[in-house]
Amino acid sequence: MGYTYRDSGVDIEAGNSAVELMKPAVKRTMRPEVLGGLGGFGGLFALDLKKFSDPVLVSGTDGVGTKLRLAFQMNRHDTIGQDAVAMCVNDILVQGAEPLFFLDYLAVGKLDPERVASIVAGVAKGCELAGCALIGGETAEMPGFYPEDEYDVAGFSVGAVNRENLIDGSKIQEGDVLIGLPSSGFHSNGYSLVRKIFAQYPMDTVFPELGEPLGDALLRPTRIYVKTILKLLEKNEILGMAHITGGGLTENIPRVLPEGLGLRISKSSWEVPALFTLIKRLGEIEASEMYRTFNMGIGFVMIVHPNQVKTIQEQLLNLGEKSYVIGEVTQGKGVEYV
Repeated sequence: MGYTYRDSGVDIEAGNSAVELMKPAVKRTMRPEVLGGLGGFGGLFALDLKKFSDPVLVSGTDGVGTKLRLAFQMNRHDTIGQDAVAMCVNDILVQGAEPLFFLDYLAVGKLDPERVASIVAGVAKGCELAGCALIGGETAEMPGFYPEDEYDVAGFSVGAVNRENLIDGSKIQEGDVLIGLPSSGFHSNGYSLVRKIFAQYPMDTVFPELGEPLGDALLRPTRIYVKTILKLLEKNEILGMAHITGGGLTENIPRVLPEGLGLRISKSSWEVPALFTLIKRLGEIEASEMYRTFNMGIGFVMIVHPNQVKTIQEQLLNLGEKSYVIGEVTQGKGVEYV
């Protein structure tokens, strides 16, 4: 008898089984605009032209990075998909776009249907939190390319915003105020440094300042800010926004500023979570390196008119969201920490 595809390491039946296992989680993300179901060659989405009369489509793509190594190490795969969604939908949210749909790409060394279903369940949870539909994806079994117990996950999201509501930072002026929303930890950035510093500690280590196993703190998924920000945009003008990812506060917020403007950030305006002070101490990391590598406890930043600060913070409180006034826009360039 001749060779089969399965002999080479690719199991088509396992792939079919994985699709069946993931269907209930995917179904929970559906929106009325989705046409058809899971399994087509392309995902179909009919844009609501009553809601978006002059639509601009905004897209974003990303992966999870080396945070995946911790998922492998801990054999915990049900949250990492939320990270993949968050890194995309938070990015397109910055321009005022509502995420409409998401597609994921999962490449594995050996297809384990239950593990794949667990990963995709995390993707689906992220989509639910963002209000977007998981309309398709790809699971590729690649024996000999990835080790059997490893995988990579990435994806992309497409959103829409009416042209008149597009947020590009062009209205930002000196004196405008920065409002920061808390992160849940490192999110999905800086993990090459994180893993280097914590490599000698078992994931069940409980540092007194954390009060929980190290692995739980490190694997906690990225927050998704979509529903909170979209609610604010219904009633308020937000001049600019930044998702604090690779590059930290230092690199990300200036990306939305007009030429000739900089930032003054007060480091005492929020309490930096213990996870960040712990890694700074263990790694003897300089403060400047911390702020240009990590989010330091602030995962998303809005820039608003000074006279809107009180109103927006009250609305955030009513939405169950903490917020901090962390700084202001200044003349000049770059970020000054005080």
